Amino acid sequence: MAFQPIVDTRTQTVFAYEALVRGPSGESAASVLAEVNPTNIYAFDQACRIRAIETAGQLSLVESGAALSINFFPGAVYKAETCIQATLAAAARVAFPRELLIFEVTEGEKVVDRAHLRSILEEYRRQRFRSAIDDFGAGYAGLNLLAEFQPDIIKIDLDLVRDIDTRPVACKVVAAMVSLARDLGVEVIAEGIETRAELQVLTAMGVYLHQGYLFAKPGFQTLPKPVF
Repeated sequence: MAFQPIVDTRTQTVFAYEALVRGPSGESAASVLAEVNPTNIYAFDQACRIRAIETAGQLSLVESGAALSINFFPGAVYKAETCIQATLAAAARVAFPRELLIFEVTEGEKVVDRAHLRSILEEYRRQRFRSAIDDFGAGYAGLNLLAEFQPDIIKIDLDLVRDIDTRPVACKVVAAMVSLARDLGVEVIAEGIETRAELQVLTAMGVYLHQGYLFAKPGFQTLPKPVF
């Protein structure tokens, strides 16, 4: 696993670390995900959750007070209350509070069975996990997914964030997303921040949770300290 901080610029602290899958020698996520198929997706999803939690525990993430954000595949979860047992066991082994776990579903993965995804997120909420829609604004469902599931967090896709200071249309689109999320009580994370100009525009919109190379690159088997 590699870990990248999500920072809160109001307090200059780490809000969470996102766990990003890597190969055993640090190979890219793309090379690992290329090997995932319908026959191994369940085992892969379970292994990623367990490895992320156990590694974060070994790295003393809990002591920092930051949350741990883990990506998951809805198609790998056949029954939420059953599949979550290995996650709960891993958290118990390393004394990781479930309130500090965030599960991200990517909007880029087409949601075929919305009722199934709803049941997963409802079970996660019952277990006191938080949920997030990753890559918001880039994928299949967009506002429909937000309207139906109302997660705790949305992560604005990096393609909307990129050079937002020079793209007035993108700026208006993101501002509307942020306003809607605020009305719904949903927190907003802007991902892919690389420049101070991007940061300045997003902060002016009221976005204070940020992730990107401007603060820190992902660290392989380590928790990078962000630069503010």
